[in-house]
Amino acid sequence: MPSVAYYTPWRNLETHRPKSLLCASTMVFDVAKFLREWVMYHSKIGVEKFVIYDNDSDDDLMRVIKELTQEGYNIETVFWIWPKTQEAGFSHATLYAKDSCTWMMYIDVDEFVFAPSWVNSLQPPADDDPMLKSLLPKTHQRWSNPRPIGQVLIRCNEFGPSNQTTHPLEGVTQGYTCRRKEDNRHKSIVLLDAVDRSLLNAIHHFKLKETYRTRPVSLQVAVVNHYKYQAWSEFKVKFRRRVSAYVVDWTQGLNPSSKDRAPGLGFEAVEPAGWERKFCEVRDDRLKLLTRRWFEKQTMAGSGMAWRIG
Repeated sequence: MPSVAYYTPWRNLETHRPKSLLCASTMVFDVAKFLREWVMYHSKIGVEKFVIYDNDSDDDLMRVIKELTQEGYNIETVFWIWPKTQEAGFSHATLYAKDSCTWMMYIDVDEFVFAPSWVNSLQPPADDDPMLKSLLPKTHQRWSNPRPIGQVLIRCNEFGPSNQTTHPLEGVTQGYTCRRKEDNRHKSIVLLDAVDRSLLNAIHHFKLKETYRTRPVSLQVAVVNHYKYQAWSEFKVKFRRRVSAYVVDWTQGLNPSSKDRAPGLGFEAVEPAGWERKFCEVRDDRLKLLTRRWFEKQTMAGSGMAWRIG
């Protein structure tokens, strides 16, 4: 059969800015109320550019992105109409952003990366403070091993509703402070040049070229706060639309043992009794204290960096 397909040269990201050392990519749908906090926080700790794959959001997402861009944050949006194709989107990002980003961090908008050692910091990070970038291998260290590090894995702690019945106006890092005891899954920061030509990934990590290796870090070095089980009004949205490919539809009895499912929740978008108290095994307010300290310092300095309110 003759084909009507034709080749269009690959369009890379704009390259008039210097290549960023560290970028972050995520796939979203209707996250306008969460995005500002997520962007401002991760920008503060070292992310230089954000590549956002939008599943055709119909809230105020683009308005929030426009405002953040006008405030100086470097955000690139990619219209990605296909839901539940997060692996494909992340594979796309490894090529799409390769000319503008050296390392790419793949996390969701309800996930915040931090190092426990930062909690002891009495000062907000300076503009030249490496913070998140300190988790990346140093240039001279990369070549001290025949197989340099091409991927850093950071484990996740899953937070529960923390007695919240609606979205906390002060933001997720302030409103959710109770989590499960055991960590679950991990997220990755990937050297784009190290990704295997197959672009194979499992959302949380990539297959690397044989000449590179992956380095896991301990929970004492860095951790992802995953605010997974939020107030029911927010969490129930996940029943209607899932980005992840692991659970095709929350309302169907498929893959019941998946770690993406809420334990004991079943297959219906019906609020369980006592939802606001579930998944609360450990009180963990480290990131709350850290961001509050930074916010108070900025407020005293008169800059008004109110990242907490979406």
